[in-house]
Amino acid sequence: MRDFLSNVVKEIKPSGIRKFFDIAKTIDGAISLGVGEPDFDTPWHIREEGIYTLEQGKTIYTSNQGLKELRIEISNYLERRYNLKYNYDSDILVTVGGSEAIDVALRAMINPLDEVIITTPCYVSYEPCCLLAGAKVKTIPLKNENEFRLTPEELEAAISDKTKILIINYPNNPTGAIMDYSDLEAISEVIIKHDLFVISDEIYSELSYYNNHVSIANIPNMKERCIVINGFSKSYSMTGWRLGYACGPKEIIAQMTKIHQFAIMCAPTNSQYAAIEALKNGDNDVKEMKDAYNERRRYVLFRLEEMGLPCFTPKGAFYVFPDIRKFGLSSEEFALRLLNEEKVVVVVPGSAFGVSGEGFIRLSYAYSIDDLKKALERVERFINNL
Repeated sequence: MRDFLSNVVKEIKPSGIRKFFDIAKTIDGAISLGVGEPDFDTPWHIREEGIYTLEQGKTIYTSNQGLKELRIEISNYLERRYNLKYNYDSDILVTVGGSEAIDVALRAMINPLDEVIITTPCYVSYEPCCLLAGAKVKTIPLKNENEFRLTPEELEAAISDKTKILIINYPNNPTGAIMDYSDLEAISEVIIKHDLFVISDEIYSELSYYNNHVSIANIPNMKERCIVINGFSKSYSMTGWRLGYACGPKEIIAQMTKIHQFAIMCAPTNSQYAAIEALKNGDNDVKEMKDAYNERRRYVLFRLEEMGLPCFTPKGAFYVFPDIRKFGLSSEEFALRLLNEEKVVVVVPGSAFGVSGEGFIRLSYAYSIDDLKKALERVERFINNL
């Protein structure tokens, strides 16, 4: 028989994050702090709404674009929290998590061999989604010394006559970096100059610890050349509910909706009803979780400093990205030895997030203080024995 598999799919490497989770399952007593998932239960009033809709038999398909009531609440939320104004009727698409939004946005805009710029280290799905859409990927390695911010000079140097889209993610996974208004304003000048489009993944927008989150869509003349992606997984601890959304120009949202219509039909119905409750009455839940994450962030940074592990201060999300280059091990070697010698999957190798992540490890602090204490004690013992 001939080979029926796609060459593109065969060349895409499996997730470097999942590899370590699978290994961890085989080791008794391992403490896994590698998953980027809140350790909080979905707030009860949100779960209760999901249960109620099931009891009421609200289990049929919604409109492809998502429940009208949910799109109205998303529109209200974005204006209330971030001063972003989107028309619920034409500018918003409800998706199966933020991941689907990234995928359909790329498929709606990419022609063969169009070029997409992604900054690294970055979330593991960006490059595969680009390749599956038929794009050519160009990466910009960001620097620890610059707190993993994208500069206009770096962006300018990466652009070619085939460049069409820039993907950014702030607050950032895996580094915890942010971009403030002046940072975004500076790169926006380059974006407008070269007539580029931006996909801005803002799934961690509620987890910005120093100032309120600023979207690149807030910058003058950028809203019309930007898809803003967000969701409910991180801010409302609703990972398994699989619900996200994309906001942008109605012409692009219409084409994204077409792809979503044929591939997915609609996002889960009971999740959409639960999300309405989250947006209406979940502000206090978000604040409580954010305060808890901030306490954990400060604790982890203190312990890393105590053990002499260099790490820039993350200002968003729930990750730290310490520098391990002084130990002379690759990030994967470091993570594997830590797992095997101390039975702790407290890290994901930085290389899983792109070549520029090599020499770093990602540690998630979306876990209890007790788990963090135990895990970091093992990390310190491992480092002392190197």
